Amino acid sequence: MQDTNMVRNLAIIGHGNCGKTSLAEAMLFTSGKINRLGKVDDGSSMMDYEDEEINRKISINSSFHNYSWKKHLVFLIDTPGDDNFLNETVFASHVCDNALFVIGAVLGVKGQTIKFSNIIKQKNLPTVIAINKMDRERADFLNTVDQIKESLPFNTVILHLPIGAEENFKGYVDLASGKAFLFDGDKGGLKQIDVPADMEDEVASLRESLMETVAETDDDLIEKFLEEGELTPDEIQTGLKNGLAKAAITPICVCSATQNKGVAPILDVINMYMPSPSDRPAIQAMKMGGEGTVEVQPKADQPFSALVFKTMADPYTGRLTIFRVYSGDLQGDSFYNSTKKTSERFGQLYVLEGKEQKPVESAGPGMIVAVAKLKETVTGDTLCDAANPVVFAAPEPLKPVISFAVSAKKGDEEKVFSSITKMLDEDLTLRITRQQQTKQVLLSGVGRVHLDVVGSRIKKKFGVEMELSTPKIPYMETIRSSARVQGKHKKQSGGRGQYGDCWIEMSPLPGGGYEFVDQIVGGVIPQTYRPAVDKGIQEAMEKGVLAGYPLIDIKVALVDGSYHNVDSSEMAFKIAGSLAFKKAAQEAGLVLLEPYVNMEIRVGKDHVGDVMGDLNSRRGKVMGMDSSDGMEIINAQVPQAEIQSYATDLTSMTGGLGSFSVSFSHYEEVPAQIAEKVIAEANAGE
Repeated sequence: MQDTNMVRNLAIIGHGNCGKTSLAEAMLFTSGKINRLGKVDDGSSMMDYEDEEINRKISINSSFHNYSWKKHLVFLIDTPGDDNFLNETVFASHVCDNALFVIGAVLGVKGQTIKFSNIIKQKNLPTVIAINKMDRERADFLNTVDQIKESLPFNTVILHLPIGAEENFKGYVDLASGKAFLFDGDKGGLKQIDVPADMEDEVASLRESLMETVAETDDDLIEKFLEEGELTPDEIQTGLKNGLAKAAITPICVCSATQNKGVAPILDVINMYMPSPSDRPAIQAMKMGGEGTVEVQPKADQPFSALVFKTMADPYTGRLTIFRVYSGDLQGDSFYNSTKKTSERFGQLYVLEGKEQKPVESAGPGMIVAVAKLKETVTGDTLCDAANPVVFAAPEPLKPVISFAVSAKKGDEEKVFSSITKMLDEDLTLRITRQQQTKQVLLSGVGRVHLDVVGSRIKKKFGVEMELSTPKIPYMETIRSSARVQGKHKKQSGGRGQYGDCWIEMSPLPGGGYEFVDQIVGGVIPQTYRPAVDKGIQEAMEKGVLAGYPLIDIKVALVDGSYHNVDSSEMAFKIAGSLAFKKAAQEAGLVLLEPYVNMEIRVGKDHVGDVMGDLNSRRGKVMGMDSSDGMEIINAQVPQAEIQSYATDLTSMTGGLGSFSVSFSHYEEVPAQIAEKVIAEANAGE
């Protein structure tokens, strides 16, 4: 088993189109793990291998690989940069010891960049920034650095200063050692040179800044720096390693992933400066039964423990369970699931290499491995030694923010819904619910692209097609005032007739749902028939009167009536109750109600005005504001009908930086003008 001190794991994180997958590819190629430099654009990447990823030219899943470089074993998780798949990044950053944060030298810092940086900061992850695409037209290293310093929550320092830019990007200066290098060949080679004369002043200034930043993280180093004004290369490197391990320093490197320039130096930075599992603090876990916490030491000689952070369906090996080992040396064929309180047996242990699985005999701290076909284990579960059970905290999945009505294209409803149910294990941000009022099945997710991708996967894996449509709004009806009416059902057509006669008093019951009160005095209606009146009323309430929507918040009192010894029956009184209800509802003044939702919207200060104005245009009510982690939080109540496309609209308004959550609040009367339109459409569709 690999020495834990020589293991590294890292999540490659960044906004869409910054070149994360290309950089991962170049790292694997430079290290000799793969013998061909694949490309995202032509679909030959090792990391983006699903059909949807190749077609859309974006990462959809976190993908996994590993390489060896100068005796170090490094595990990579290449995470998606699209907001629709942000959950993948949240879970990957939870289990990794480090982040390689990729930012494009042309696009610079975008809304998603800030969002991802906040995720990294919340996890307190040691981070190295790679400014990629330095070979592209309009690549601007110093401008990108300025954006990073201004917008991101890191204590950044330049470690690698580029020599040239755009088509002249040809090398870099390592400010820690003061040495300059030119890129040599397409396999990541380097050739040492003297620092270019026209860069000497800039190098001297930036090197002093590097020394000062490093010194500030250590009392001994700051004392020496203040006395002598200089640190040795070894002291700089030691200070960088210690500062990075505490997430107190974020070094900046440069590269062009597609040209394989600057990638080998990044591999060296990962080895030299990024912490191993042994360098990270002990992990806090709950004792079994929730009896306090225990520290889990990231050592191979400790009891085994791991956290499952992803589950995925593999067409060949079945369901794959992917987990990060925190302690111990996993061997054998079983472990204990402390979350489910059950033992699980497994066949082969694997490390994942793109779409392939490579068998391994054991796994130690820091390693990211997988097993197939577990029966009980799901994402978020803790695996451990049964004799030393612990439970790790798992991240909360992102909540769905958009819903569509789902149906089968060719009528195979049962197969579609069973396929979606299988996808729920793999994707924790999916929800499927049945809307009682509209009788629609709703599929909810993080965005439209997210749900479209789910549909494509279902088609490929299970051979059925699902169709998404805008869901109907679950309107309700109620009454404004009270009414006393008679409902009489009398029918004679030879033989036994039908006779039911009841008087009811109907009144509003705000927030009370439905209440039926039997106020019959004497035997004007026999006890046997009174529940039938109630049943007739409830059935009529479900069907609605105004526009076919259910009625709510109504109190009905059965006050009088009559019956016939021969012709009365439960059915007759049920019909009488229904007739009475419809008549009373009309007299009491029907109104249409619409659902309001609570919204918590997180945006930057610059977008508050636009978002508030937009909420007003959607008939929303701002209930209050708050601040957290540099973001403004707007709490509002908005009609559900007005936010059907809000996920897309908020992204447009905030450049991808805004996010929101939704929960049901209450029902309110629909304004008259809108109600007329809704009622007309409902009745026209009958």
